[in-house]
Amino acid sequence: MDTLKKQTAYHALNPRLARAFACLQNIDLQTLPDGKHVIDGDDIFINVMSGNLKQPQDAPLEVHDKYLDIQMLITGEEERYGWRSRSACVSPRGEMSLEKDVLFFDDRPDTSFTLRTGEFVIFFPDDAHAPMMGNGYVKKCIVKVLC
Repeated sequence: MDTLKKQTAYHALNPRLARAFACLQNIDLQTLPDGKHVIDGDDIFINVMSGNLKQPQDAPLEVHDKYLDIQMLITGEEERYGWRSRSACVSPRGEMSLEKDVLFFDDRPDTSFTLRTGEFVIFFPDDAHAPMMGNGYVKKCIVKVLC
């Protein structure tokens, strides 16, 4: 978790991160409508979504195999997340959806944190995360970066 001012520190983690962060800095996220916005084919794209935040019991942990996530608030004061190591999750809800690259778990997070406007968080395939927790309405973007 960090701010966009320090995003260059993360470029070495994946060869596509520099381009992904450049998009976050150069695109007017406020005007992007909800939905998928392709940046570089299947390698980098942005999902924009708006919605009401949920209570923790209604926000399951999720993991991805093919993509890492850069998640960032566009509007709204804050969003809470739960986190647990994927290796500690033992109660999957079905199978991995290859089409959507997501698997949900009934396990509960080990820890939680709050993301505020202007901050981002990166989730790698080993990070089970429960987004969209809290109170209120947010607009956010999830940059999907091929691992």
